[in-house]
Amino acid sequence: MKKYALLIFIVLLIDQSLKFWIKTNMYLGQEYHIAGNWFIIHFTENNGMAFGMELFGKKFLSLFRIVVMFGLGWYVMWLIKTKANPVYVAAMSLIFAGATGNIIDSIFYGKIFSSSEFQVATLFPSDGGYAGWLHGKVVDMFYFPLIESHFPQWFPIWGGEEFVFFRPVFNIADSAITAGVCLIILFNKSIFSETNKNPSSAETASVETATTNQQ
Repeated sequence: MKKYALLIFIVLLIDQSLKFWIKTNMYLGQEYHIAGNWFIIHFTENNGMAFGMELFGKKFLSLFRIVVMFGLGWYVMWLIKTKANPVYVAAMSLIFAGATGNIIDSIFYGKIFSSSEFQVATLFPSDGGYAGWLHGKVVDMFYFPLIESHFPQWFPIWGGEEFVFFRPVFNIADSAITAGVCLIILFNKSIFSETNKNPSSAETASVETATTNQQ
């Protein structure tokens, strides 16, 4: 229990600390090149899901995230109590931490920060934040344009257009979600074989003992 709680705490601490630093030291669109043109700290904000995908209305997204966060939290607790596969519990803990990290932005950032457009945001501005509760924007900063080129002219639909890999700008919370999903994919055989296999040895031993007593 403690090790999973620590994992969640560390992810949230790093995620929120970095976002606070970005908000109070950079303005929207500002960037720092860490390693040439392929690793860039680029400050952007989004209203949508992980990696900036826009879906539905902002309030709906925030409420949906809250429901998901509580659902994931309950599920992680259940996995711990039932002594599920440790890799699976760690993966779900990462996904829970990531979901929580982004929902914190959505719930609070609109109220506690001023706008970052053309200026560095102020924490707890005297005239109020840039939006209401549940309308905060998620802070993203990691940008890895590893390959920048153009699609060949003969390529369907996007022929001649600019091609960037990897285009999405993301944050630590998004990375935690992705890491959790990757762990589940990589170790799915060992994770789900325990769920689908025959009754446990303990249950089998209990049945055998009962049968012996009846004889």
